[in-house]
Amino acid sequence: VALKRMLNFNVPPVKNSTGEPVWKVLIYDRFGQDIISPLLSVKELRDMGITLHLLLHSDRDAIPDVPAVYFVMPTEENIDRMCQDLRNQLYESYYLNFISAISRSKLEDIANAAIGANAVTQVAKVFDQYLNFITLEDDMFVLCNQNKELVSYRAINRPDITDTEMETIMDTIVDSLFCFFVTLGAIPIIRCSRGTAAEMVAVKLDKKLRENLRDARNSLFTGDTLGAGQFSFQRPLLVLVDRNIDLATPLHHTWTYQALVHDVLDFHLNRVNLEESTGMENSPAGARPKKKNKKSYDLTTSDKFWQKHKGSPFPEVAESVQQELESYRAQEDEVKRLKSIMGIEGEDEGAISMLSDNTAKLTSAVSSLPELLEKKRLIDLHTNVATAVLEHIKSRKLDVYFEYEEKIMSKSTLDKSLLDMISDPDAGTPEDKMRLFLIYYISSAQAPSEIDLEQYKKALMDAGCNLAPLSYIKQWKAFTKMASAPASYGNTAPKPLGLFSRVMNTGSQFVMEGVKNLVLKQQNLPVTRILDNLMEMKSNPETDDYRYFDPKMLRGSDSSVPRNKNPFQEAIVFVVGGGNYIEYQNLIDYIK
Repeated sequence: VALKRMLNFNVPPVKNSTGEPVWKVLIYDRFGQDIISPLLSVKELRDMGITLHLLLHSDRDAIPDVPAVYFVMPTEENIDRMCQDLRNQLYESYYLNFISAISRSKLEDIANAAIGANAVTQVAKVFDQYLNFITLEDDMFVLCNQNKELVSYRAINRPDITDTEMETIMDTIVDSLFCFFVTLGAIPIIRCSRGTAAEMVAVKLDKKLRENLRDARNSLFTGDTLGAGQFSFQRPLLVLVDRNIDLATPLHHTWTYQALVHDVLDFHLNRVNLEESTGMENSPAGARPKKKNKKSYDLTTSDKFWQKHKGSPFPEVAESVQQELESYRAQEDEVKRLKSIMGIEGEDEGAISMLSDNTAKLTSAVSSLPELLEKKRLIDLHTNVATAVLEHIKSRKLDVYFEYEEKIMSKSTLDKSLLDMISDPDAGTPEDKMRLFLIYYISSAQAPSEIDLEQYKKALMDAGCNLAPLSYIKQWKAFTKMASAPASYGNTAPKPLGLFSRVMNTGSQFVMEGVKNLVLKQQNLPVTRILDNLMEMKSNPETDDYRYFDPKMLRGSDSSVPRNKNPFQEAIVFVVGGGNYIEYQNLIDYIK
């Protein structure tokens, strides 16, 4: 909604206006591009009157009779380039939108340039959009994509980090979260764990929201903002969780579709990039292997199959793709059959009566053609993506890893020794083995003895693993206060359902031989449990000492005693150091 409003020169788009949209160009930087691309397709941009969309730092020709909408970060080099555009008189008028708030001094730079270029009248509007976050789904956002390593787990937890670096990272995170709440139009109640990076974020965010509310004239949370009470009268709960409370989950191999795509394929901002393996058989002997084609697919909210199955266990996905394909083929055959009947000549009674009856059928079949083609496109897309995932599962035995790790995390009995898993040359990449061992190390109540550890290390070295993560986790485990009680993951391991029955049919696209048909059990991960305690106001040692901030309260009282005793209706969970699709899916299942 906020983006569409911006593209409409910052006035809400009027519904059912028959007139043509005002044609305009959109100029963005990489940050702006990342924010817009998951939300608006090129077609939607065109419908809003955007004829051209260009990167700020590309060579752009002057188009003197068209207004330009800029959507960029207020960085030094971006401002310089905008001033240059003004001087070169590239466009008819300029609507400058900053993703994050621009400083007074930079604003003055633009003003000076405009005066110098005699273009003051052409600068139509300057807006702080407070949109410095990327929305990937209706209920999921990330902070950034361009320089995400700056706010990553590693950045925050580096042993040699300086205080100033830490401040910068925290400010970056807070800026994005602040933008998120401005756009939402709601002031959260904040809860966080003590003594962690999450606490630093909470303190800063509370301060920033407080300062904004205090300045009533310029507050972003009053008046006709988009979200003014648009959602509910109740304020949302913001739970800031620190990644360190649970390091096993992000290392865990997974079994649901979306999380697998993210884990094993190249999946960023809802787009998956695949390398198509081209067949070798038709190339003559000695020919150079063909170049692999890269294909990219967008997995969006409008993709019904993705929406329905992104949280399903992989075997179910493979089966559903197969069913979709069969139903599509049936529809296609029906169209073909009708066509051949329509071609009937001769006067015999049967054909004539069939004809009138079939005309109606054919009409409906033809009208459903676009729908059929879209269905076909989605089936092809998911066949390709699922096949790519399946290749990884089979070549790396990911089903075995998933099942084994679940057993470790739920403290069930293991049917095979960890050493065997690590030294099995056919199972997984060195990284898979390292992830498995780290989960074992993190989850075990007693750290393995030095003798055992040496043995594991040797096996890991032989498997070609880099041992650096292990030494980090070793220190981390010694250092973490929680070492006394590792996060619990429930105690039910997944049950294999026997191998795939239906999918094993010879007609299937997917050869699932040997892949276990594991069913997921529903249990809450640590992040979900924390949310549940805080939302439902349950008392639990895990969350009882979480700090409580209410930016609307006049003086910041640092209490962990919640003022409101009612359960919350809405919550936002943010993991400092990075959440992941496994947790996202777990939260969605929890809501259901």
